[in-house]
Amino acid sequence: MIAPMAERTRALLFLNGIGLFLFALFVGWQWFVALLGELVAWPLLPPIEIDLPDDSRAWRMVHMEAITHGLLLMAWGLGGAFIRLGPGQHRLFFWSAVATGWLFTVPAWFNALFGTRGLAMGGGPFKPGLANDLIFLMGWPPLIAVHVTLILATIGLVRTLRAIPHG
Repeated sequence: MIAPMAERTRALLFLNGIGLFLFALFVGWQWFVALLGELVAWPLLPPIEIDLPDDSRAWRMVHMEAITHGLLLMAWGLGGAFIRLGPGQHRLFFWSAVATGWLFTVPAWFNALFGTRGLAMGGGPFKPGLANDLIFLMGWPPLIAVHVTLILATIGLVRTLRAIPHG
């Protein structure tokens, strides 16, 4: 039966968006430590030396991936009432959207931690190695999922627009 997205599904999408915002906060603290080379929490703690890769581009990327995908999941949750699909299509939409958000973001975090880019098998013009190749392979599921999500959203929105009387 074709219907708008269930309220619970919409809430779960929104919750995953909040989860990605929390992850952005977590990563933001790591970026801060990477830039300083130590955890500075005066007067709570004395400075604690921590060695993290300090590539600001990589930390900015994961931070912005988390924020952007978090916002997108929240938007899907809020706009889900306009996406009319069958039950199986809604499940596929939900899991594709969640996979897109988390599986584009978490590998970007691994890139920041391992000093890789994960953009090409073998590293391409960037640092090669096992970590790079695994991160590259982790990019395929969300790459497919983002297209599935957008196709299903378009189908669901067109169905909604057709059901709304002109006037």
